[in-house]
Amino acid sequence: MVAPKRESNGEERKERRMKLTKKNKTNKKQPSNVQKSDTNLTDEVQETVKKAAPTNKRIGSGLSAKGMLHGSVSQIKRVNPNKSVGVKLFLIFLSSIVVVVLALGLLSYSKAKNTIKNNVSEANRQTIIQTSEKLDITLKQYENLAMQLFFDPQMQNNLTDLASAESSYDKFVATDAMNKKLSSQTTTDSNIVAITLIPTSKDFDIVSSGSSSMKLDSVRDQAWFKTVVANAESYKSYYSGEEKSAQNYWFPTSVAGENGKNIAMVRSLKNLGANSGYVIMLELKNTLLEEAFKSVTLGDGSRIQLVAPDGTVVASSIPEEDGKVSELGFIKESKTNSKSQDATDAKGEDVLAVYSPMAKADWKLTGIVPTGELVKAATPILFTTFLAAAAAALLAVLVGIGMVRMIARPLARLKDLMVEGAKGDLSVRTEYVSKDEIGELSASFNTMMERITELVAQTTDTAREVLETAGELGDASRKTAISAKEIAAATEEIAGGAGSLAQEAERGNELTDLIGTQMQSVIAANAEMDEAARGVGEASGQGAKQLEELLTQTSRTGEMTTALVDRVNNLKETVFSVIKVLDVMKNITQQTNILSLNATIEAARAGEAGRGFMVVADEVRQLADQSKQSIAVVAGITDKIITEMNETVAVLSEVAPLFKQQMSSVKSTSDIFVSVQGQMEDFISSLESVTGAIDSLNHSQGVLSDAMGNVSAVAQQSSATSEEVASLSNEQQNVSDQLVALSGKLESVSTQLKDKLSLFTI
Repeated sequence: MVAPKRESNGEERKERRMKLTKKNKTNKKQPSNVQKSDTNLTDEVQETVKKAAPTNKRIGSGLSAKGMLHGSVSQIKRVNPNKSVGVKLFLIFLSSIVVVVLALGLLSYSKAKNTIKNNVSEANRQTIIQTSEKLDITLKQYENLAMQLFFDPQMQNNLTDLASAESSYDKFVATDAMNKKLSSQTTTDSNIVAITLIPTSKDFDIVSSGSSSMKLDSVRDQAWFKTVVANAESYKSYYSGEEKSAQNYWFPTSVAGENGKNIAMVRSLKNLGANSGYVIMLELKNTLLEEAFKSVTLGDGSRIQLVAPDGTVVASSIPEEDGKVSELGFIKESKTNSKSQDATDAKGEDVLAVYSPMAKADWKLTGIVPTGELVKAATPILFTTFLAAAAAALLAVLVGIGMVRMIARPLARLKDLMVEGAKGDLSVRTEYVSKDEIGELSASFNTMMERITELVAQTTDTAREVLETAGELGDASRKTAISAKEIAAATEEIAGGAGSLAQEAERGNELTDLIGTQMQSVIAANAEMDEAARGVGEASGQGAKQLEELLTQTSRTGEMTTALVDRVNNLKETVFSVIKVLDVMKNITQQTNILSLNATIEAARAGEAGRGFMVVADEVRQLADQSKQSIAVVAGITDKIITEMNETVAVLSEVAPLFKQQMSSVKSTSDIFVSVQGQMEDFISSLESVTGAIDSLNHSQGVLSDAMGNVSAVAQQSSATSEEVASLSNEQQNVSDQLVALSGKLESVSTQLKDKLSLFTI
């Protein structure tokens, strides 16, 4: 096909370029709004136009600072942060400054709080240690006092007198003297509640002075007393974990079960004079320890507890807690811990606990200070941090607004101009002048719009030419399609005839193959018949021979049967002779029996002389009886033999005629086999003639099959060639139809392109 000539449009192009030059000269003026044509735009451009409202304000016009600030804030409020670079920069700048200031402030607050906490913890620990040492000194003084009282010379003499007293009066005098000695001491020291001397022997009474809170009547039999006395010898400290062989043991009086709040000390001692054992028990007021706590200050809200291994409060800065189980369970759980610990009190508030186990008693002195009171001094740092963060946030807001004004507003203006260009107004230009990246972006936008304007003008001319060419191409394509349809119809008719010929040839070839297959079956059947006939002939000969042998054997069997009948008759006569002999023997036996009977009678008559003869006669009679029995058995056997021989003779008499009939039948059968053998020889000769005829027919059928195969191959080649030509014709027709469709589509696209280009304003 020859392409159509293009029409020269040089003058029209020159006029469009002149108009474009005039438009570029007037691009400093504010562009007017373009009428909406959303229905002809794509969905993406329509969505952009709906979301972005165009603005006609000039960039660079003189605005006041207040107006710029108000405009920037309004713009920040109405712009989605996910779709605005300026808002993103503003938020990043603001969050960075605030986060850094808050992080530094909170880190400083945490460091200050930990420093204060550590310093106060160490100071309180030293205070608790000093208080513990002070309490140990106090307890040591009372331990020495107990020793002085017991080993006082007057007390020792009284103990000796008590041990050696023979009368009740002597015991009373010694006991009264010891009571006075102990009473003088309890009166002198107000911290002493009671002093008690408990003899290990129940023969002596307990000596006590003061008002003890414990029942002393049967104290020696009570379990708690036995325990504290044993601990006075040696025990393992709960809070220090050490084995102690102390002679003094301190314990709270509450162990006696009397709800006591005092403390007591026991020690086992012996009288030097009488060598008798005693337990001295010194009971003190717990206010002695509480007075020491009053001079100790750990901080606001702090308190001090002296706790026994079972959790009982021995003494506390809060007197109401004395004698009760401590509500601060972590003190008992701390065991050998002698430092500090962060814990939680019964109210769930954080506290700082410092420990110091006592040396004289298995008690732990604990100071508890609320953590909130300790770090109260660091609160101004936290307040200052939040204040600095607020100031930094305000500064970041101001700086961010400036960044939005310098970056976001030019970008927003540029976006509005792009929306105008998307609507079709290619005459829009930006007036923003700057040396930064935004200024370069504005210049690039103006250059891009100029290039797009030139491209649209050239595309319009090209679209017009393409539309004209598409019309000519459509006409030529339609003519080609008509010719292709006619050629395809003729080719299909030729292919149909060739196909019919190929089918008929294929049917003839199939029939020839079927005849060949049947001929092979006939040949195979003829060969099988020949083999079967020869087998029958051979079998007939063998049958005749076998029948001759059978006839001979049957004759011999008949002769042997006759001889057997004669022998049986002779045996029968012999048996009759035996019967006669048995009759004679039977008569002899009877006579012998009669003779033995007579001999017995004669022997009986002879008396003693004939006794031996009588024995012989009995033996002879017995032998005669046995012979009679044997003869009877032989007679029975002989009768049975005669019966069986009679039956045998009867059977042989019946068999003899049968052998004669068998000989006649065998002879007839032999004659039949001889006749069959002759007929089978004639049948084999006929089969050889048929085999020759079938071989000739098979050769002719092979020649016919080859001829039909050649005809079928030629017909198939002709049909395949016709089908290939028809297929090519159909493909040519399809190509022609596609060419017509493409021509129509090209016309439609050219028309749409022309309509789209008409939307642009150059």
